[in-house]
Amino acid sequence: MRRGGTTPPKHRFLVIGLDGGTFRLLDPLLQAGELPFLRSLIQRGVSGPLISVYPSKTIPAWYSFATGLDPGTLGIYGFTEPDGGPGKSRLVQGYRPAEALWDRLSRQGHRVGVLNFPVRAGYPINGYLIPGMFGANPTTYPADVRTRLEHGLGEPLVAELPPYHESHRHEWIALATQGVLQRAAAAEFLQDVYRPDFLFVLFRETDRIEHQHWTECAAGPAQMPADLLEFWRSVDRACGRIDHAFRAQGEPAVTLVISDHGHGAAGAEFFTNRWLEAEGFLHLLPRAEPRRRRLLSRFLLASERFAPARRLVGAVADRLRSGEGEAHVDRWIGGDATFEAMAAKIDWARTEAYSFPVPEGIYLNPYRKDRTPAQQQEVLAEIRRRLERDPRARIEVLDPRELYREVRPDGSPGLLLRVNGMETDLRMDFSYPDPLLARRPGFFYGSGVHRMDGILIGAGNGSSHGARAGPFSLLDVAPTVLEGMGAPLGPAMAGRSFGRWLGTSAT
Repeated sequence: MRRGGTTPPKHRFLVIGLDGGTFRLLDPLLQAGELPFLRSLIQRGVSGPLISVYPSKTIPAWYSFATGLDPGTLGIYGFTEPDGGPGKSRLVQGYRPAEALWDRLSRQGHRVGVLNFPVRAGYPINGYLIPGMFGANPTTYPADVRTRLEHGLGEPLVAELPPYHESHRHEWIALATQGVLQRAAAAEFLQDVYRPDFLFVLFRETDRIEHQHWTECAAGPAQMPADLLEFWRSVDRACGRIDHAFRAQGEPAVTLVISDHGHGAAGAEFFTNRWLEAEGFLHLLPRAEPRRRRLLSRFLLASERFAPARRLVGAVADRLRSGEGEAHVDRWIGGDATFEAMAAKIDWARTEAYSFPVPEGIYLNPYRKDRTPAQQQEVLAEIRRRLERDPRARIEVLDPRELYREVRPDGSPGLLLRVNGMETDLRMDFSYPDPLLARRPGFFYGSGVHRMDGILIGAGNGSSHGARAGPFSLLDVAPTVLEGMGAPLGPAMAGRSFGRWLGTSAT
């Protein structure tokens, strides 16, 4: 017994999250010897693909990892959730009242640490919780932990990376590298102060780098620019430092390096609402769109064929990206093409379905009170039939009732789409007149998009050395940690423990 009567855990667990981590990128770096810590972890443990939930986006994926519950059970499908009628949404408020695995461990009396997890505010647990992603200075738990940490580090914490601009490329990558190394120092400091038996640390920078610089990173270590190669070396060093600090506090300890989803090249763009419009399931009011918007979009696409025009458009788009200037110019030239703005220009009396607030989702029109439940299902069945037969793309249509253990009725899409194995990104806006851009324009943001296959690397005292296994599920991680630490599993958890590969399973 220790800490005033708390029973020590069977095993201590460190979980390091590499947002968007993928073996597509890591394997060449590992083979070239650029990631010595991760390679040593693979050699003394188990590794394999970790299949994400769908939609495989940061919020539903990390929340599913934390709770062991799938997006349907949580009712979380993206960064935003419905908040009123079509066109109205809000940022996801959190995974509660569901419990994260660290909540369960905390109730068992185990000390826990959570660093940079994407939640809006910290809350009382037996340890500390420092949120990431949502704002530069979120509420922490304890309230003074950020102040203590920054005092210990001698510098303010690096916040979420700002919007990318090509003119600031080197500074942006340097800031990403600084954030990675600082998080390692933060974990070391907090480990010494709080001595948690469960620790989760997230590196969001890996996802941001892959989104923006996938093409350069995927070229392999020999062709990768020096600053990007140094970034990945820094990620490896940071993981090694955190592992060393955690294990110094006691054994037996298990280290897991996981990702919420994978990554790959961006190939094309699919505009879900444009498809619904073209197929007669969504209707715009007369003169809903200014003619100049269509002219502008065709001009921008035509500019891709001529190098001088392509460079000019790319430079202008980079300068305006993610700022107020971009929105102002877009409205002035072509009108606001976001779904939020276009919702007032949709003929809801005739519209059957739309896509919002998740571009992978198709939602039935709640204003159509003349449709019986049976008729609504007929509409969804017809949409599914036409999508699956569309000759322009390979479209998988998923029924949430078949995909998830359960589906909360409020805010759930009727169907979910996956296009060309996720090489094609899905969008909800009306910026371009055609449903499919078969080739992603160069002036669009970045060169990488999400994939389903993430990473799992794990090693403990009883691990299978050098084993390649899987595929595992992201939903398997919470049961594995809870079982390995001797804590009860939640009854609604959908995954299974892979503790036998780590030597932590009771069987």
